Amino acid sequence: MHTVWKGAISFGLVHVPVKMHTATEDKDISMRMIHKECGSPLSYVRSCPVCDKEVAWDEIIKGYEYEKGKFVLFEKDELEKLQEDANRAITILDFVDLKEIDPVYFQKTYYLSPDQAGSNAYQLLREALKDTAKIGIAKVTIRAKSSLAAIRVIDNCLVMETMFYPDEIRAVSQVPNVPDHVEVNPKELDMAKLLISQLSTEFEPDKYTDEYRARLLEQIQRKIAGQEVSAAPSVQPADNIVDLMAALQASIDAMKQPLGTDPGTERAPAARKPRKKAAAGAAAIAEPAPDEAAPTTRRRTSRKAAEPPAAAGGTAQPDPEPETKPATRRTRRKTAKTPADEAVQ
Repeated sequence: MHTVWKGAISFGLVHVPVKMHTATEDKDISMRMIHKECGSPLSYVRSCPVCDKEVAWDEIIKGYEYEKGKFVLFEKDELEKLQEDANRAITILDFVDLKEIDPVYFQKTYYLSPDQAGSNAYQLLREALKDTAKIGIAKVTIRAKSSLAAIRVIDNCLVMETMFYPDEIRAVSQVPNVPDHVEVNPKELDMAKLLISQLSTEFEPDKYTDEYRARLLEQIQRKIAGQEVSAAPSVQPADNIVDLMAALQASIDAMKQPLGTDPGTERAPAARKPRKKAAAGAAAIAEPAPDEAAPTTRRRTSRKAAEPPAAAGGTAQPDPEPETKPATRRTRRKTAKTPADEAVQ
């Protein structure tokens, strides 16, 4: 059993070296706070809202807020000096009957075991309490907190139960809506007494169980067996996150610009294209106009029609040479300059 404190019980001039062990344990099923969106357990950090950073333990002191937002500060050594010198002692002040103490005063229970060579003194105090049916009221300081304590015997073991101070117990008069003394129907009272007598028995703590905890454990096992388990996502290292985000943002900004442009330069003006009109004019000159070619065609056709056909069995007469005058006129027309040519030159 883990030792949580070492000291000595003192009454009069007698000192009983003891070790303290927690007598109770919390059986509540611990559950973590989980982020519903991603299934990750939440973490709590000590952060300063002004400096906007996490605070290490060595940077923390304690303070008492005497007004809203105003504190008196204490260093650790200042608080340690205020503690009693005998903070490693359980000092018994009085011995009283257990029935005189209301259970509302009891807080937490610790087992006490003899330490080193304190076995004889331990047995002496234990037997004296059993024979006198008394319990000792003591003062003890544990983890910088002073409290009352009751020293008694349970199953041959010394037990210390921490107690509240009287000013820590709230008065019953502060409880709202508590009815004053009123008359009760005698028949109803008799029936209530009868019910109490029927339910009266010896205290057997083993028969009382935490049914909610049992149902919750059963449900947990069913979920595990049915593989209805949510695994928290692995946390990726956060190295170079700032640089990566900056690079991504720069890439996104670059994609917003028009393709093939540089944000630091301006576009050059588009070059003029006068050659297309000149080429169109040259093409018009190369091809003869329909009204110029038609007279030549009709002239040749009329000559062929006017010539007599060759005699049967004779040789065909060659066509006469075409006249050069129409060709000369046509040539002169081609070589003549047009307004389009002058524009090109």
